[in-house]
Amino acid sequence: MVDDVQKPEVSERPEGEAGKVSHRPPSEAGESPEASTQAGGGEPDLAAQLAEARARADEYLDQLRRTAADFANYRKRVEREREEMGRFANALLITRLLPVLDDFERAMATLSPDLRRFTWTEGVWLIARKLETVLEAEGLKPIEAAGKPFDPERHEAVIREETTAYPDGQVIAELQRGYELNGRVLRASLVKVAVAPRVTSEAAPSGQEAGSGTTAAPAEGAAGDEAPSA
Repeated sequence: MVDDVQKPEVSERPEGEAGKVSHRPPSEAGESPEASTQAGGGEPDLAAQLAEARARADEYLDQLRRTAADFANYRKRVEREREEMGRFANALLITRLLPVLDDFERAMATLSPDLRRFTWTEGVWLIARKLETVLEAEGLKPIEAAGKPFDPERHEAVIREETTAYPDGQVIAELQRGYELNGRVLRASLVKVAVAPRVTSEAAPSGQEAGSGTTAAPAEGAAGDEAPSA
């Protein structure tokens, strides 16, 4: 019964072959040829990639510098516009107060000497002066006109008077005072400007009169010749 049990077959290999290791080339072992060439051909690829990366870095750096410069210019422009807006934000209100200054000026200019001795007239003058001081603190300044050359950017000519007493183009009188706010004209001055008189055309030369006399003489002679024939 014991003999009937089958024993597994064991393949016998020589002892020398059991300790040997297979030394086949990579191509026979299934390795790709590209993997074998990476070690020798990788240096040129790395140099090209490095040059490309440096070019991209220089381009990005140039774009960053330009963006920073544009942002700096934008910030300066915004600050300048904000400052200018703050300086002229009250221009509309000051423009509406200019007629009040005109009324105070006319009232004090036409005030009779008998009324100047009263204290209330001095009070009105002080109120007008206080208003002028407040507006001057905001940057309001009157425009000089009388006796100055006419400036179309600061003056508005309402009357032109031909005269030789003043130079041509000089402001003779100021009809309404003008003002400027922080160096910008808020209201032009209404002025009267001197203009040089026009030169009149001279009389006809005496030669023409003599010529006309010579042409009239034959007519008289012709009339005298016709008389005897009659």
